Amino acid sequence: MISLKSILSGLLILFFAACDKPVIIRALPFPTPAQHDLLVLTTKGPLTYMIDDSGKPGGLEHDLIEAFALELGVGVKYTVVPPAEIEPRMAAGEAHIATAWLNTPEGINQKATPPILQSHDILVQHEASLPISENDELQGKTIHALTGSRQLASLQALQKTIPGLQVVEVSEGDIFNLLESVGSQKIELAAMDSTLIDIATQFVPSLQTTLYLSENEPVVWWLGKKPNVELTARVSDFVEKAQRDGTLARIEERYFGHVRRLKQADISKFLGRTETMLPKLRKHFHTAQALSGLDWRLIAAVAYHESQWEPEATSPTGVRGIMMLTEETADHLGVSNRLDPRESIIAGARYLNTLKDLQGNHVQEPDRTWLALASYNIGPGHFNAARTLAKQLKADPTAWYEMKRILPLLAQPKYYERLKSGRARGGEAVILVENIRSYFDILVRHEPPYQPLHAGMEGVVGKPSGNPGLKLKAARINSSPSQKPESSTVTLIPPSLGEDEIAD
Repeated sequence: MISLKSILSGLLILFFAACDKPVIIRALPFPTPAQHDLLVLTTKGPLTYMIDDSGKPGGLEHDLIEAFALELGVGVKYTVVPPAEIEPRMAAGEAHIATAWLNTPEGINQKATPPILQSHDILVQHEASLPISENDELQGKTIHALTGSRQLASLQALQKTIPGLQVVEVSEGDIFNLLESVGSQKIELAAMDSTLIDIATQFVPSLQTTLYLSENEPVVWWLGKKPNVELTARVSDFVEKAQRDGTLARIEERYFGHVRRLKQADISKFLGRTETMLPKLRKHFHTAQALSGLDWRLIAAVAYHESQWEPEATSPTGVRGIMMLTEETADHLGVSNRLDPRESIIAGARYLNTLKDLQGNHVQEPDRTWLALASYNIGPGHFNAARTLAKQLKADPTAWYEMKRILPLLAQPKYYERLKSGRARGGEAVILVENIRSYFDILVRHEPPYQPLHAGMEGVVGKPSGNPGLKLKAARINSSPSQKPESSTVTLIPPSLGEDEIAD
Protein backbone atom coordinates (compact mmCIF):
# COMPACT_ATOMS: atom_id res chain seq x y z
CA MET A 1 0.00 0.00 0.00
CA ILE A 2 1.32 3.42 -1.06
CA SER A 3 1.65 5.86 1.78
CA LEU A 4 0.42 9.44 1.72
CA LYS A 5 4.03 10.53 2.17
CA SER A 6 5.05 8.71 -1.01
CA ILE A 7 2.21 10.28 -2.98
CA LEU A 8 3.14 13.78 -1.82
CA SER A 9 6.79 13.18 -2.61
CA GLY A 10 5.86 12.06 -6.12
CA LEU A 11 3.71 15.10 -6.69
CA LEU A 12 6.50 17.39 -5.54
CA ILE A 13 8.93 15.69 -7.91
CA LEU A 14 6.50 16.18 -10.80
CA PHE A 15 5.95 19.81 -9.79
CA PHE A 16 9.61 20.69 -9.70
CA ALA A 17 10.26 18.74 -12.89
CA ALA A 18 7.59 20.83 -14.60
CA CYS A 19 9.14 24.00 -13.24
CA ASP A 20 12.48 23.06 -14.76
CA LYS A 21 11.04 22.90 -18.25
CA PRO A 22 11.98 25.90 -20.37
CA VAL A 23 9.26 28.38 -21.28
CA ILE A 24 8.43 28.02 -24.96
CA ILE A 25 8.14 31.35 -26.81
CA ARG A 26 6.10 30.99 -29.97
CA ALA A 27 6.26 33.42 -32.86
CA LEU A 28 3.40 35.89 -33.01
CA PRO A 29 1.06 35.38 -35.95
CA PHE A 30 1.75 37.39 -39.09
CA PRO A 31 -0.27 40.63 -38.98
CA THR A 32 -3.21 40.63 -41.38
CA PRO A 33 -5.84 43.29 -42.16
CA ALA A 34 -8.69 41.15 -40.90
CA GLN A 35 -7.24 39.50 -37.81
CA HIS A 36 -3.99 40.83 -36.36
CA ASP A 37 -2.46 44.27 -35.83
CA LEU A 38 1.25 44.88 -36.02
CA LEU A 39 2.35 44.97 -32.35
CA VAL A 40 5.12 47.47 -31.64
CA LEU A 41 7.06 48.17 -28.45
CA THR A 42 8.55 51.64 -28.31
CA THR A 43 9.79 54.37 -25.99
CA LYS A 44 8.83 58.02 -25.84
CA GLY A 45 11.13 60.50 -27.53
CA PRO A 46 11.54 62.66 -30.66
CA LEU A 47 13.29 59.87 -32.54
CA THR A 48 10.94 57.10 -31.50
CA TYR A 49 7.37 58.04 -30.48
CA MET A 50 5.79 61.28 -29.32
CA ILE A 51 2.34 62.86 -29.11
CA ASP A 52 1.77 66.45 -30.25
CA ASP A 53 -0.62 68.97 -28.76
CA SER A 54 -3.47 67.79 -30.96
CA GLY A 55 -3.06 64.16 -29.85
CA LYS A 56 -1.40 63.07 -33.09
CA PRO A 57 1.50 60.59 -32.77
CA GLY A 58 4.80 61.16 -34.55
CA GLY A 59 8.53 60.54 -34.43
CA LEU A 60 10.99 59.27 -37.00
CA GLU A 61 10.65 55.58 -36.14
CA HIS A 62 6.87 55.92 -35.68
CA ASP A 63 6.49 57.31 -39.21
CA LEU A 64 8.70 54.58 -40.64
CA ILE A 65 6.64 51.91 -38.86
CA GLU A 66 3.48 53.51 -40.26
CA ALA A 67 4.95 53.27 -43.76
CA PHE A 68 5.70 49.58 -43.20
CA ALA A 69 2.20 48.93 -41.83
CA LEU A 70 0.73 50.69 -44.87
CA GLU A 71 2.68 48.35 -47.10
CA LEU A 72 1.26 45.37 -45.17
CA GLY A 73 -2.22 46.89 -45.11
CA VAL A 74 -2.56 46.48 -41.34
CA GLY A 75 -3.13 48.61 -38.25
CA VAL A 76 -0.52 49.21 -35.58
CA LYS A 77 -0.83 48.89 -31.82
CA TYR A 78 1.90 50.75 -29.95
CA THR A 79 2.89 50.00 -26.38
CA VAL A 80 5.13 52.68 -24.90
CA VAL A 81 7.45 51.41 -22.16
CA PRO A 82 10.63 52.55 -20.37
CA PRO A 83 13.84 51.61 -22.24
CA ALA A 84 14.78 48.97 -19.64
CA GLU A 85 11.62 46.99 -20.43
CA ILE A 86 12.24 46.59 -24.14
CA GLU A 87 14.55 43.57 -24.00
CA PRO A 88 12.61 41.41 -21.46
CA ARG A 89 9.26 42.13 -23.09
CA MET A 90 10.57 41.30 -26.55
CA ALA A 91 12.16 38.17 -25.12
CA ALA A 92 8.73 37.23 -23.77
CA GLY A 93 7.23 37.57 -27.26
CA GLU A 94 4.93 40.52 -26.48
CA ALA A 95 5.46 42.37 -29.79
CA HIS A 96 6.45 41.86 -33.40
CA ILE A 97 8.90 44.76 -33.46
CA ALA A 98 10.70 47.01 -31.00
CA THR A 99 11.50 50.54 -32.22
CA ALA A 100 13.48 52.34 -29.55
CA TRP A 101 16.59 53.64 -31.35
CA LEU A 102 18.24 50.29 -30.67
CA ASN A 103 21.69 48.97 -31.51
CA THR A 104 22.49 45.61 -33.03
CA PRO A 105 21.85 43.22 -30.12
CA GLU A 106 24.99 41.81 -28.55
CA GLY A 107 25.08 39.27 -25.76
CA ILE A 108 21.32 38.65 -25.90
CA ASN A 109 19.26 36.25 -27.98
CA GLN A 110 17.49 38.81 -30.16
CA LYS A 111 16.96 38.99 -33.92
CA ALA A 112 17.10 42.35 -35.68
CA THR A 113 16.57 44.09 -39.00
CA PRO A 114 19.40 45.32 -41.22
CA PRO A 115 20.73 48.74 -40.12
CA ILE A 116 18.23 51.54 -40.76
CA LEU A 117 20.71 54.38 -40.27
CA GLN A 118 23.81 55.28 -38.26
CA SER A 119 24.35 57.56 -35.26
CA HIS A 120 26.86 58.12 -32.48
CA ASP A 121 26.98 59.47 -28.93
CA ILE A 122 28.43 62.88 -28.12
CA LEU A 123 28.99 65.18 -25.17
CA VAL A 124 27.53 68.70 -25.10
CA GLN A 125 28.41 71.60 -22.86
CA HIS A 126 27.77 75.34 -22.56
CA GLU A 127 29.48 77.50 -25.18
CA ALA A 128 31.25 79.45 -22.43
CA SER A 129 33.00 76.30 -21.17
CA LEU A 130 36.42 75.18 -22.35
CA PRO A 131 35.81 72.43 -24.91
CA ILE A 132 36.80 68.87 -24.06
CA SER A 133 38.69 67.01 -26.77
CA GLU A 134 40.26 63.99 -25.03
CA ASN A 135 38.95 61.28 -22.72
CA ASP A 136 41.63 62.11 -20.15
CA GLU A 137 40.04 65.54 -19.67
CA LEU A 138 36.97 63.83 -18.20
CA GLN A 139 38.80 63.02 -14.96
CA GLY A 140 36.83 64.47 -12.08
CA LYS A 141 33.96 65.58 -14.39
CA THR A 142 30.26 64.87 -13.90
CA ILE A 143 28.19 63.86 -16.94
CA HIS A 144 24.39 63.51 -17.04
CA ALA A 145 22.54 61.02 -19.24
CA LEU A 146 18.98 59.75 -19.52
CA THR A 147 17.95 56.49 -17.88
CA GLY A 148 18.02 53.55 -20.29
CA SER A 149 19.79 55.50 -23.03
CA ARG A 150 22.64 54.23 -25.14
CA GLN A 151 24.66 57.19 -23.87
CA LEU A 152 24.29 56.07 -20.27
CA ALA A 153 25.66 52.64 -21.15
CA SER A 154 28.59 54.24 -23.01
CA LEU A 155 29.42 56.44 -20.03
CA GLN A 156 29.19 53.60 -17.53
CA ALA A 157 31.70 51.64 -19.61
CA LEU A 158 33.95 54.72 -19.84
CA GLN A 159 33.70 55.22 -16.08
CA LYS A 160 35.72 52.05 -15.51
CA THR A 161 38.76 53.53 -17.27
CA ILE A 162 38.68 57.19 -16.20
CA PRO A 163 39.44 58.02 -12.54
CA GLY A 164 36.98 60.32 -10.83
CA LEU A 165 34.43 60.36 -13.66
CA GLN A 166 30.93 60.70 -12.22
CA VAL A 167 27.89 59.61 -14.21
CA VAL A 168 24.47 60.87 -13.15
CA GLU A 169 21.43 58.99 -14.35
CA VAL A 170 18.46 61.28 -15.10
CA SER A 171 15.03 59.66 -15.01
CA GLU A 172 12.81 62.76 -15.27
CA GLY A 173 12.04 64.77 -18.41
CA ASP A 174 13.30 64.30 -21.95
CA ILE A 175 16.61 64.99 -23.65
CA PHE A 176 15.68 68.61 -24.28
CA ASN A 177 14.97 69.19 -20.59
CA LEU A 178 18.45 67.84 -19.93
CA LEU A 179 20.01 70.09 -22.54
CA GLU A 180 18.17 73.13 -21.19
CA SER A 181 19.92 72.43 -17.88
CA VAL A 182 23.24 72.61 -19.73
CA GLY A 183 22.16 75.82 -21.46
CA SER A 184 21.27 77.45 -18.13
CA GLN A 185 24.58 76.14 -16.70
CA LYS A 186 22.84 74.15 -13.98
CA ILE A 187 24.90 71.16 -15.10
CA GLU A 188 28.21 71.07 -16.94
CA LEU A 189 28.01 68.11 -19.32
CA ALA A 190 25.32 65.93 -20.89
CA ALA A 191 25.41 63.03 -23.32
CA MET A 192 23.08 62.77 -26.32
CA ASP A 193 22.56 61.11 -29.69
CA SER A 194 24.23 62.98 -32.54
CA THR A 195 21.07 62.80 -34.65
CA LEU A 196 19.40 65.38 -32.42
CA ILE A 197 22.16 67.97 -32.20
CA ASP A 198 20.86 70.27 -34.94
CA ILE A 199 17.38 70.47 -33.53
CA ALA A 200 18.74 70.69 -29.99
CA THR A 201 20.65 73.88 -30.82
CA GLN A 202 17.37 75.33 -32.09
CA PHE A 203 15.97 75.13 -28.59
CA VAL A 204 19.21 75.81 -26.73
CA PRO A 205 21.51 77.89 -28.96
CA SER A 206 24.20 78.18 -26.28
CA LEU A 207 25.21 74.50 -26.65
CA GLN A 208 28.47 73.29 -28.12
CA THR A 209 29.36 69.71 -28.98
CA THR A 210 32.59 68.33 -27.63
CA LEU A 211 33.79 64.77 -27.28
CA TYR A 212 32.60 61.79 -29.29
CA LEU A 213 31.68 58.99 -26.89
CA SER A 214 31.35 56.36 -29.58
CA GLU A 215 31.87 55.62 -33.23
CA ASN A 216 28.91 55.35 -35.56
CA GLU A 217 26.50 52.69 -34.37
CA PRO A 218 23.77 51.05 -36.48
CA VAL A 219 20.16 51.74 -35.52
CA VAL A 220 17.97 48.65 -35.95
CA TRP A 221 14.57 47.26 -35.01
CA TRP A 222 14.48 44.21 -32.76
CA LEU A 223 12.29 41.30 -33.81
CA GLY A 224 12.43 39.05 -30.72
CA LYS A 225 13.91 35.63 -30.04
CA LYS A 226 11.46 33.72 -32.24
CA PRO A 227 10.19 36.20 -34.83
CA ASN A 228 7.63 35.30 -37.45
CA VAL A 229 9.62 34.10 -40.46
CA GLU A 230 7.46 35.85 -43.05
CA LEU A 231 7.43 39.10 -41.06
CA THR A 232 11.21 39.00 -40.68
CA ALA A 233 11.64 38.74 -44.43
CA ARG A 234 9.07 41.49 -45.15
CA VAL A 235 10.44 44.01 -42.67
CA SER A 236 14.05 43.40 -43.75
CA ASP A 237 13.05 43.97 -47.39
CA PHE A 238 11.13 47.09 -46.35
CA VAL A 239 14.12 48.62 -44.54
CA GLU A 240 16.37 48.15 -47.55
CA LYS A 241 13.71 49.44 -49.95
CA ALA A 242 13.00 52.50 -47.76
CA GLN A 243 16.65 53.47 -48.09
CA ARG A 244 16.60 53.02 -51.87
CA ASP A 245 13.29 54.63 -52.82
CA GLY A 246 13.56 57.77 -50.66
CA THR A 247 11.00 56.79 -47.99
CA LEU A 248 13.56 57.12 -45.20
CA ALA A 249 15.00 60.32 -46.66
CA ARG A 250 11.53 61.91 -46.80
CA ILE A 251 10.84 61.03 -43.18
CA GLU A 252 14.24 62.35 -42.09
CA GLU A 253 13.52 65.57 -43.95
CA ARG A 254 10.18 65.90 -42.17
CA TYR A 255 11.92 66.13 -38.82
CA PHE A 256 15.40 67.41 -39.54
CA GLY A 257 15.47 68.91 -43.04
CA HIS A 258 14.82 72.45 -41.83
CA VAL A 259 16.98 72.71 -38.73
CA ARG A 260 20.34 73.69 -40.22
CA ARG A 261 19.43 77.08 -41.71
CA LEU A 262 19.06 79.38 -38.71
CA LYS A 263 22.26 80.71 -37.19
CA GLN A 264 22.87 80.86 -33.46
CA ALA A 265 22.43 84.65 -33.49
CA ASP A 266 19.07 84.28 -35.28
CA ILE A 267 17.79 81.83 -32.68
CA SER A 268 19.00 83.94 -29.77
CA LYS A 269 17.31 87.04 -31.22
CA PHE A 270 14.06 85.11 -31.74
CA LEU A 271 14.09 83.75 -28.19
CA GLY A 272 14.69 87.27 -26.90
CA ARG A 273 11.72 88.64 -28.79
CA THR A 274 9.47 85.89 -27.44
CA GLU A 275 10.03 87.52 -24.06
CA THR A 276 9.85 91.19 -25.06
CA MET A 277 7.48 91.43 -28.02
CA LEU A 278 5.39 88.27 -28.14
CA PRO A 279 3.42 88.96 -24.92
CA LYS A 280 1.95 92.11 -26.52
CA LEU A 281 0.81 90.19 -29.59
CA ARG A 282 -0.21 86.84 -28.12
CA LYS A 283 -3.91 87.78 -27.77
CA HIS A 284 -4.09 88.62 -31.49
CA PHE A 285 -2.53 85.29 -32.44
CA HIS A 286 -5.01 83.53 -30.16
CA THR A 287 -7.89 85.31 -31.88
CA ALA A 288 -6.52 84.30 -35.27
CA GLN A 289 -6.42 80.66 -34.16
CA ALA A 290 -10.02 80.79 -32.92
CA LEU A 291 -11.13 82.18 -36.29
CA SER A 292 -8.99 80.06 -38.61
CA GLY A 293 -8.27 76.83 -36.80
CA LEU A 294 -4.53 77.26 -37.40
CA ASP A 295 -2.18 76.78 -34.45
CA TRP A 296 -1.45 80.26 -33.09
CA ARG A 297 2.22 79.38 -32.84
CA LEU A 298 2.37 78.70 -36.57
CA ILE A 299 0.74 82.07 -37.29
CA ALA A 300 3.22 83.72 -34.92
CA ALA A 301 6.13 81.99 -36.68
CA VAL A 302 4.93 83.31 -40.04
CA ALA A 303 4.54 86.80 -38.61
CA TYR A 304 8.03 86.74 -37.13
CA HIS A 305 9.66 85.68 -40.37
CA GLU A 306 7.72 88.32 -42.29
CA SER A 307 8.30 91.30 -40.02
CA GLN A 308 10.22 90.30 -36.88
CA TRP A 309 6.89 91.07 -35.14
CA GLU A 310 7.13 94.75 -36.10
CA PRO A 311 3.53 95.94 -36.75
CA GLU A 312 4.69 98.86 -38.92
CA ALA A 313 7.17 96.93 -41.05
CA THR A 314 7.32 98.03 -44.70
CA SER A 315 9.29 96.56 -47.60
CA PRO A 316 10.60 98.37 -50.72
CA THR A 317 8.03 96.45 -52.79
CA GLY A 318 5.10 97.91 -50.85
CA VAL A 319 4.07 94.98 -48.64
CA ARG A 320 3.31 96.22 -45.14
CA GLY A 321 2.37 95.22 -41.62
CA ILE A 322 3.21 92.41 -39.27
CA MET A 323 2.09 89.78 -41.85
CA MET A 324 3.53 91.77 -44.79
CA LEU A 325 0.38 91.80 -46.93
CA THR A 326 0.27 93.40 -50.37
CA GLU A 327 -2.28 96.16 -50.80
CA GLU A 328 -4.25 94.01 -53.23
CA THR A 329 -4.36 91.01 -50.91
CA ALA A 330 -5.37 93.26 -48.01
CA ASP A 331 -8.22 94.68 -50.09
CA HIS A 332 -9.47 91.17 -50.94
CA LEU A 333 -9.40 90.32 -47.24
CA GLY A 334 -11.22 93.47 -46.16
CA VAL A 335 -8.26 94.90 -44.25
CA SER A 336 -8.70 98.63 -43.67
CA ASN A 337 -5.32 99.20 -42.02
CA ARG A 338 -2.40 96.87 -42.75
CA LEU A 339 -0.43 98.44 -39.88
CA ASP A 340 -3.01 97.37 -37.31
CA PRO A 341 -1.51 94.17 -35.85
CA ARG A 342 -4.86 92.55 -35.05
CA GLU A 343 -6.24 93.11 -38.55
CA SER A 344 -3.04 92.02 -40.22
CA ILE A 345 -2.62 88.83 -38.14
CA ILE A 346 -6.22 87.68 -38.66
CA ALA A 347 -6.02 88.45 -42.38
CA GLY A 348 -2.72 86.62 -42.74
CA ALA A 349 -4.17 83.52 -41.07
CA ARG A 350 -7.21 83.67 -43.36
CA TYR A 351 -5.00 84.03 -46.41
CA LEU A 352 -2.84 81.06 -45.35
CA ASN A 353 -5.99 78.98 -44.89
CA THR A 354 -7.08 79.89 -48.42
CA LEU A 355 -3.71 78.82 -49.78
CA LYS A 356 -3.98 75.53 -47.88
CA ASP A 357 -7.38 74.92 -49.47
CA LEU A 358 -5.88 75.57 -52.91
CA GLN A 359 -3.45 72.69 -52.33
CA GLY A 360 -6.34 70.23 -52.39
CA ASN A 361 -7.56 67.71 -49.82
CA HIS A 362 -5.38 64.98 -51.31
CA VAL A 363 -2.23 66.72 -50.05
CA GLN A 364 -1.30 65.39 -46.63
CA GLU A 365 -0.05 67.31 -43.60
CA PRO A 366 2.44 68.64 -42.83
CA ASP A 367 3.28 69.02 -46.55
CA ARG A 368 0.01 70.88 -47.16
CA THR A 369 1.04 73.61 -44.73
CA TRP A 370 4.62 73.90 -46.02
CA LEU A 371 3.41 74.14 -49.62
CA ALA A 372 0.86 76.80 -48.65
CA LEU A 373 3.62 78.80 -46.96
CA ALA A 374 5.71 78.68 -50.13
CA SER A 375 2.69 79.97 -52.03
CA TYR A 376 2.31 82.70 -49.38
CA ASN A 377 5.77 83.89 -50.35
CA ILE A 378 5.81 83.72 -54.15
CA GLY A 379 2.07 83.81 -54.87
CA PRO A 380 -0.27 81.08 -56.12
CA GLY A 381 0.51 81.80 -59.78
CA HIS A 382 4.24 81.16 -59.47
CA PHE A 383 3.63 78.28 -57.10
CA ASN A 384 1.33 76.54 -59.57
CA ALA A 385 3.99 77.05 -62.22
CA ALA A 386 6.43 75.26 -59.91
CA ARG A 387 3.95 72.41 -59.63
CA THR A 388 3.74 72.20 -63.40
CA LEU A 389 7.51 72.12 -63.59
CA ALA A 390 7.62 69.37 -60.95
CA LYS A 391 5.32 67.21 -63.05
CA GLN A 392 7.51 67.81 -66.10
CA LEU A 393 10.55 66.71 -64.13
CA LYS A 394 8.68 63.67 -62.72
CA ALA A 395 8.76 65.01 -59.15
CA ASP A 396 5.84 64.79 -56.73
CA PRO A 397 4.13 68.23 -56.60
CA THR A 398 2.30 67.30 -53.39
CA ALA A 399 5.47 66.60 -51.38
CA TRP A 400 7.50 69.38 -49.79
CA TYR A 401 10.50 67.06 -49.92
CA GLU A 402 10.33 67.32 -53.72
CA MET A 403 9.08 70.89 -54.13
CA LYS A 404 11.92 72.39 -52.08
CA ARG A 405 14.18 71.08 -54.84
CA ILE A 406 11.96 72.34 -57.66
CA LEU A 407 11.15 75.88 -56.46
CA PRO A 408 14.70 77.30 -56.87
CA LEU A 409 14.57 76.31 -60.55
CA LEU A 410 12.04 79.12 -61.15
CA ALA A 411 15.00 81.55 -61.14
CA GLN A 412 16.79 79.71 -63.97
CA PRO A 413 16.02 80.80 -67.58
CA LYS A 414 16.06 77.24 -68.94
CA TYR A 415 13.06 76.52 -66.73
CA TYR A 416 11.10 79.77 -66.27
CA GLU A 417 11.17 80.61 -69.98
CA ARG A 418 8.86 77.67 -70.63
CA LEU A 419 6.36 78.90 -67.99
CA LYS A 420 3.67 81.56 -68.47
CA SER A 421 4.28 83.05 -65.02
CA GLY A 422 7.91 83.86 -65.81
CA ARG A 423 10.79 84.18 -63.37
CA ALA A 424 10.33 83.87 -59.60
CA ARG A 425 12.67 83.72 -56.60
CA GLY A 426 11.64 80.22 -55.59
CA GLY A 427 14.77 79.73 -53.49
CA GLU A 428 13.57 82.50 -51.18
CA ALA A 429 10.29 80.62 -50.72
CA VAL A 430 12.22 77.55 -49.60
CA ILE A 431 14.21 79.58 -47.08
CA LEU A 432 10.99 81.15 -45.77
CA VAL A 433 9.32 77.79 -45.22
CA GLU A 434 12.33 76.21 -43.57
CA ASN A 435 12.87 79.17 -41.25
CA ILE A 436 9.20 79.26 -40.28
CA ARG A 437 9.34 75.54 -39.49
CA SER A 438 12.24 76.22 -37.11
CA TYR A 439 10.52 79.17 -35.45
CA PHE A 440 7.39 77.08 -35.08
CA ASP A 441 9.29 74.20 -33.49
CA ILE A 442 10.82 76.61 -30.97
CA LEU A 443 7.45 78.13 -30.10
CA VAL A 444 5.88 74.70 -29.67
CA ARG A 445 8.67 73.83 -27.25
CA HIS A 446 8.36 77.01 -25.19
CA GLU A 447 4.77 78.19 -25.60
CA PRO A 448 1.61 76.30 -24.54
CA PRO A 449 -1.20 75.60 -27.01
CA TYR A 450 -4.22 77.88 -26.95
CA GLN A 451 -7.54 76.38 -25.95
CA PRO A 452 -10.39 78.88 -26.42
CA LEU A 453 -12.80 79.26 -23.52
CA HIS A 454 -15.73 79.10 -25.90
CA ALA A 455 -15.12 75.65 -27.33
CA GLY A 456 -18.45 75.86 -29.14
CA MET A 457 -16.85 78.25 -31.65
CA GLU A 458 -15.07 75.31 -33.18
CA GLY A 459 -18.35 74.12 -34.60
CA VAL A 460 -18.58 77.38 -36.52
CA VAL A 461 -15.02 78.02 -37.63
CA GLY A 462 -13.63 74.48 -37.77
CA LYS A 463 -11.45 72.28 -35.65
CA PRO A 464 -7.79 73.17 -35.35
CA SER A 465 -5.69 71.47 -37.98
CA GLY A 466 -3.20 68.80 -37.01
CA ASN A 467 -0.09 70.73 -36.06
CA PRO A 468 2.80 70.28 -38.48
CA GLY A 469 6.36 70.07 -37.22
CA LEU A 470 8.21 68.40 -34.39
CA LYS A 471 6.39 68.49 -31.04
CA LEU A 472 7.80 66.92 -27.95
CA LYS A 473 5.19 65.63 -25.53
CA ALA A 474 4.77 62.52 -23.42
CA ALA A 475 3.61 59.49 -25.33
CA ARG A 476 0.35 57.68 -24.69
CA ILE A 477 0.14 53.99 -24.04
CA ASN A 478 -1.37 51.77 -26.73
CA SER A 479 -2.16 54.61 -29.07
CA SER A 480 -3.70 53.45 -32.33
CA PRO A 481 -3.39 55.23 -35.69
CA SER A 482 -7.07 54.61 -36.25
CA GLN A 483 -7.74 57.08 -33.46
CA LYS A 484 -5.92 60.03 -34.98
CA PRO A 485 -7.91 63.25 -34.66
CA GLU A 486 -9.64 64.70 -37.67
CA SER A 487 -8.50 68.05 -38.92
CA SER A 488 -10.07 70.71 -41.08
CA THR A 489 -9.57 74.27 -42.14
CA VAL A 490 -12.10 76.99 -42.81
CA THR A 491 -11.82 79.50 -45.59
CA LEU A 492 -13.20 82.85 -44.60
CA ILE A 493 -12.56 84.44 -47.99
CA PRO A 494 -15.49 84.14 -50.43
CA PRO A 495 -15.28 80.82 -52.29
CA SER A 496 -15.51 82.67 -55.60
CA LEU A 497 -12.05 84.12 -55.03
CA GLY A 498 -9.83 82.03 -57.27
CA GLU A 499 -6.08 81.77 -57.25
CA ASP A 500 -5.71 84.15 -60.23
CA GLU A 501 -7.52 86.84 -58.27
CA ILE A 502 -5.25 86.66 -55.23
CA ALA A 503 -2.35 89.09 -55.24
CA ASP A 504 0.89 87.48 -56.35
